[in-house]
Amino acid sequence: MASELLPAPGRPGTIVLVDDEPEALRAFQRTLRSAGYQVEAFGDARDAVKRVAAGGVHVVVSDISMPEMTGVELLRTIREHDADLPVVLVTGLPAIESATDAVEYGAFKYIVKPFEPEELKNTVDRARKLYRLARMKREALKLLGANAISADRAGLEASFDSALASLWMAFQPIVRASDCSVFGYEALLRTEEPTLIRPDLVVDAAERLGVLPRLGRRVRALAAAAMSEAAPDACLFINLHPLDLSDPELYEKTSSLSHLAHRVVLEVTERAAIEEVEGVEKRVHQLREHGFRIAVDDLGAGYAGLSSFALLEPEIVKLDVSLLRDIDQSPVKQKLVASMTALCKDMGFLVVAEGIETRAERDCVVALGCDLLQGYLFARPGRPFPTAGWGG
Repeated sequence: MASELLPAPGRPGTIVLVDDEPEALRAFQRTLRSAGYQVEAFGDARDAVKRVAAGGVHVVVSDISMPEMTGVELLRTIREHDADLPVVLVTGLPAIESATDAVEYGAFKYIVKPFEPEELKNTVDRARKLYRLARMKREALKLLGANAISADRAGLEASFDSALASLWMAFQPIVRASDCSVFGYEALLRTEEPTLIRPDLVVDAAERLGVLPRLGRRVRALAAAAMSEAAPDACLFINLHPLDLSDPELYEKTSSLSHLAHRVVLEVTERAAIEEVEGVEKRVHQLREHGFRIAVDDLGAGYAGLSSFALLEPEIVKLDVSLLRDIDQSPVKQKLVASMTALCKDMGFLVVAEGIETRAERDCVVALGCDLLQGYLFARPGRPFPTAGWGG
């Protein structure tokens, strides 16, 4: 599909609507045109595919249940050629299968009828902005000549498959502030694929290709297998992309982590807005029933971190590294961390200070009441399992 120019920040852009019900199509058109969008409507998804291929489309909104080509099939076709174009799927009869497929192929959002017009406008507006950001990021990678992701989908798929095949897990100790004993280990993905050598590039590739479940399942399986060599009382901290919460495998009794659930802390990252996950509170409750604990990463990194804190109500909170860097030299940071730590303790949550690199930072966060510590001062990430020290 053709690469297209993006609209200027103040210009809404072109939206393609797909629905085999004329009345619904007209209603969607009125809603989006009232917001200033240029809207092109199609009763047949096959015609919509041709329009998208011609370029100049910035968001697709499609019904799921259509006779000739379903919304999920439309999404799959679009993803074969464009990893970025946001596709919003609308349905009046949600089904687990279609929701799972929507997540697998990277739907931007899955909206269930009936819904307020404002929800559709807000969803499309957010999708358009994120599409612009994704394309700008892609252009920046080209401009910088980063060791990053190939703009060619075939090349990206080959790189990702190679990364997945050579994936291995590094582990970094998390120690107790009280006695420097090991509380647990954070599992950190590593790969030998040179074009995706950084973990964030691997995750970025999975996002673009719409294959986050493949990556998440592989990471969880490798981490679980390695834990057989760890001390029986050590916890496993494992990063969880917010969209992993929609993966049915995570909740199955036969999943790779199920037998370790009482030792596993699922550390929800901020790579996507947690509020975009359908039924997030119910999903988190189900994980807790299985025995998992929840941690929020990077608390203090802005609105997103606080939003996750409110939605997930974690047992463990990780303070953002930016709050802790040189904290021993900053009275303002010390006051902030002291207040946040006190509040967390009042609610019964453990607090992890991560990214600790100096003895001065260590002594400061211990004095401020942090329960657990992580960083190069204690041990660098390594193959199972690095020995932790106190840093002198």
